[in-house]
Amino acid sequence: MPLSLDALERRVAGSGHRITAPRRTLLGSMQQLGDHFTAEELAAAAPSVGRATVFRTLRLLQEIGTVCQVILDDGTLEYRLASGGHHHHVVCSACGAVDDFANADIEALLGALASLTGFTIEAHRLELYGRCARCTAPLAATETTAS
Repeated sequence: MPLSLDALERRVAGSGHRITAPRRTLLGSMQQLGDHFTAEELAAAAPSVGRATVFRTLRLLQEIGTVCQVILDDGTLEYRLASGGHHHHVVCSACGAVDDFANADIEALLGALASLTGFTIEAHRLELYGRCARCTAPLAATETTAS
């Protein structure tokens, strides 16, 4: 369930940042754009907001966990309103659908890798690519009739 504009504004204000008119406009545009969007799509959806403000606001919203980046299978960088908490993404290579997931085993693996390598891991990104159930179903039906 997407967060209301009011809830998004509370997240920003709760992080100690002001709710300016351009930020309010961008938050509303993000809601209207849906599940994921590019910075260019956001800028086009909010023509009254300057491009530099769009990019600065996206960076701020990422820092406070309100927006996350998703790298699609073709390398395209998109954004989406974050579902909350640390998570990763599974991306459909056919239709572009994106789902979030969290897994404690991955976090444990990162701890083990830090110990093994001697690195202090400060950040990581994990996107998994495949086909969602909607896109897999037609392929399975085609394979069944071909057999």
